Amino acid sequence: MSRLLLVLFVLAATAGAVVAYKDPEKVARATDTVSDLLRRRAASPARTVQIARSQGGEFALQARINDVSAPMVVDTGATSVVLTYETARAAGLPLELLEYDVDVETAGGHTKAARLTLDRLAIGRLVERSVPALVVPHGQMKTNLLGMSFLDRLESWEVHPDKLMLHGYP
Repeated sequence: MSRLLLVLFVLAATAGAVVAYKDPEKVARATDTVSDLLRRRAASPARTVQIARSQGGEFALQARINDVSAPMVVDTGATSVVLTYETARAAGLPLELLEYDVDVETAGGHTKAARLTLDRLAIGRLVERSVPALVVPHGQMKTNLLGMSFLDRLESWEVHPDKLMLHGYP
């Protein structure tokens, strides 16, 4: 929403500059105003979440799925966010309507999963809506995976020896 407002503001400022093109002083002031706004916007800190590496070498975190707390492990090899049946049930997802028709390979072997869309997935201050996800049948996985269907929505993410930094858009 804030990106849309910023674009609209820049368009309005540009239109004002075009209308005032006969007065170079007004054009210069309009340009300075837009430049200052964009500079302040760029300088504002992005929403960032830091995740410490666990003893086992993975990046584990607490997420909120539809306002329900859920442990997850970051898995950049997972195309999608993948939930256990138990987590999906706790988050109030419509499990009785799901069709398990997606082939997936898990640490435990081959299984089928069902597609769905999470209304809201939050990792600290990073909140995404309408996130594609998969749910595996009861007992097929022990851990929820934070895969690329969430990570691809971030501005960036970086791995350090002892931490993972997730950077959302400002």
